[in-house]
Amino acid sequence: MKLLEFEAKELFREEGIRVPRGLLVSEHEEILLHMNELGKKVVVKAQVDVGGRGKAGGVLMADASNVVETARHLFHTPIKGVPVPRVLIEERLAIEHEYYVSIAIDRSAKQPVILFADVGGVEIEGTAKKNPDAIRKITFSPLLSDVPNFLLRELTGNVPDGVREMINRLYRVFCKKDALLAEINPLVTTPEGVYAADAKLIIDDNALARQGIAVNRDLSEREREAEKHGFSYVELGGTIGVIGNGAGLTMSTLDLIEYYHGRAANFLDVGGGADQERVMHAVRLVASMPGVTVIVVNLLGGITRCDEVAKGIIAADVTPTVIVRMAGTNEEEGRRLLAEHGYRMLESMDAAVKTALEVAA
Repeated sequence: MKLLEFEAKELFREEGIRVPRGLLVSEHEEILLHMNELGKKVVVKAQVDVGGRGKAGGVLMADASNVVETARHLFHTPIKGVPVPRVLIEERLAIEHEYYVSIAIDRSAKQPVILFADVGGVEIEGTAKKNPDAIRKITFSPLLSDVPNFLLRELTGNVPDGVREMINRLYRVFCKKDALLAEINPLVTTPEGVYAADAKLIIDDNALARQGIAVNRDLSEREREAEKHGFSYVELGGTIGVIGNGAGLTMSTLDLIEYYHGRAANFLDVGGGADQERVMHAVRLVASMPGVTVIVVNLLGGITRCDEVAKGIIAADVTPTVIVRMAGTNEEEGRRLLAEHGYRMLESMDAAVKTALEVAA
């Protein structure tokens, strides 16, 4: 789950990372009550979960004379289609130099990886493409509570005092908060010291309960419904719904749809031992996706009983065409139940996918 900037900065502040003085507001009228705390020149930032927020007009400069009007403009201007419910008003720093630092997991090395560049800001993606050597990186053992000094020196080169310590503090936040990504862009030096001018923190969904977060707000309504029923579910944007049992079988179904030039609407794995109610919820969930005209149900019955699957499909009673390929435990009874209610059960995954593409066309 991705935290908003003001949330990430609060966690940074707790770890001793300096951030600009700021004021979070949901109404532009609140600003004048606190302007004396921030100084005459400020930065007005839309608090939305949107990449490239600055280039999209979500970060604006202002001063005491126009800050209210600037905030009012952001409140009434969606950023990449996302409404702005809150803005963060921050003091404008006297920036001497901008750096970029981020910490993530290198999955191939199974270790934390830190990226660092001597330039930061909104053009960092362009810098990485044009001059990859400008982005330096290190990996190290996750058993270490701090980044070794010799690695920090190798990573940062000749930087002002305080930059390396800031990176170490960022790594502590990364570990304590079960993060998948912790980023400061830009990390800036000023006459008063080193500051995190921006903040990004993405927490592992599997660790939300441990972090005291009850609701994953990044999930859509259908994703929340899938989570409630224990499905593995991903939305993909096509027109052919897919339900399988086991990640391998479900992925194979998606691959076959792609092979025959179709577009899958989703990935949904009901898991082993799915009963009638579980299958019913899965079928209804996929049927609720906009644009889905046909659903392929592809299951192998081991601990999953085909008659229970058939009952679930029948109970779901959805509008999109449901095409079934099942094999295994109680297969004949499942076939009989489906035939009685007019559902199509085919012998192979290949035949089921081809038929689904014909229906979708």
